[in-house]
Amino acid sequence: MTLPNADAEKARWTASADLWDRWADPMAELADKLNQPLLDAAGVRPGAVVLDLASGAGEPALSAARRAGAEGFVLGTDLVPAMLAGAVRRAAAAEPRPAFAAADMTALPFGAGAFDAVTCRFGIMFVPDAVGALTEVRRVLKPGGRAAFMVWGPRAENALFAAVGGAVEDRLGPDPVHGIGPLFRYAEPGSLAADLARAGFAEAAETALTPTRKAPRGQPFWRATLDMLFGARIADLDARERAALEADIAARFDALAQDDTVPLPAHVRIGVGVA
Repeated sequence: MTLPNADAEKARWTASADLWDRWADPMAELADKLNQPLLDAAGVRPGAVVLDLASGAGEPALSAARRAGAEGFVLGTDLVPAMLAGAVRRAAAAEPRPAFAAADMTALPFGAGAFDAVTCRFGIMFVPDAVGALTEVRRVLKPGGRAAFMVWGPRAENALFAAVGGAVEDRLGPDPVHGIGPLFRYAEPGSLAADLARAGFAEAAETALTPTRKAPRGQPFWRATLDMLFGARIADLDARERAALEADIAARFDALAQDDTVPLPAHVRIGVGVA
């Protein structure tokens, strides 16, 4: 598999930052359903000092702060400062409030053993030197601290990506720079645990989550995925082209419908390592 390009990934997320902020609040409840098992895997508890990597618009740092409580501390980081604008906005109304700062997970600006736990939701896949980043994570964890990384399973087992990505690629062709291939870097079972072990983590392991959400038939529940992952690419489409693309996506989900709902199976994996 071709590894992600650091400059291209930074450009991708910079270009889509406003769209992630726009969808962050409408998607918060759904996001928290994924946040909670990740926080469980990392052992985040009241009073914990937590580092969240690739926080984007604030997930799961906001959920981690609620769990760590007033006696804990949560710092959310992201390589792309523009992505954190949404996180800072959302945190202004949060209590307890996490802090946010730009940071490169391959060269973390923190001392050894600074954190009780580290979390990363859908971020490690985009780092060219993933083992280097995992080694840095192990360095900043206290002995016995836990790191938990959530990644996507196979594309075909994630209905939103399969349908929306398929429609975009069929109409616009494959995107050699900002394609969604990196999302599935760790789709192969055991591949993330193997990199955790290479980085020196003890007890490296993975678990799979395969929930199926049911969405209302005929509703554009897929628009968040279209905007957040492909917004920069489709920004130059005219109204007719955009309407045709959306009609194609709607038809794909309509074909999956069962009565009045559309089943949306998902496959995510959580990799855990102990420092």
